[in-house]
Amino acid sequence: MADNEIYLLDTNIFIQAKKQYYAFDLAPAFWENLLKFSQIGRLYSIDKIKEELLRGKDDLSQWVKEEFANGFRSTDDDDVIGCYREVIEWVYRQPQYSANAKAVFSEVADGWLIAVAKAENHTIVTHETFDPNIKTKVKIPNVCRGFDIKLIDTFEMLRRLKVKFT
Repeated sequence: MADNEIYLLDTNIFIQAKKQYYAFDLAPAFWENLLKFSQIGRLYSIDKIKEELLRGKDDLSQWVKEEFANGFRSTDDDDVIGCYREVIEWVYRQPQYSANAKAVFSEVADGWLIAVAKAENHTIVTHETFDPNIKTKVKIPNVCRGFDIKLIDTFEMLRRLKVKFT
């Protein structure tokens, strides 16, 4: 855990925060800290996740458009695209996953998030947990383990960033 560690946020970080423990009306400081740390380059997400969040047509998608629009980076980078290819090839070589799980994984943002983390040596922030026996979904932590990519949840990220809600 370095003071210059950079965090990549998964879709579920935004959605679960909004729906549960950090709703906009209950914990505006959470959202203010996401903005603050994004502006100083300590955290961000990717364009593919922005696309997923904008499908929501709710206060979260409005916040993404109006407040956090600059908190998403493009995945259109040669290193990222190369890493994405490696991630997809790795997933398709894993016999535990169903063909449908592999196909779905190749259509969602997860593989791109992992590719950016791999290319940039960043830490992924997600609420997904490792499951060695899952067959019906390719989970981010399972793939991260295959590539030795660092992974934490929201609460650990906030601790590492020394965020305090007072």
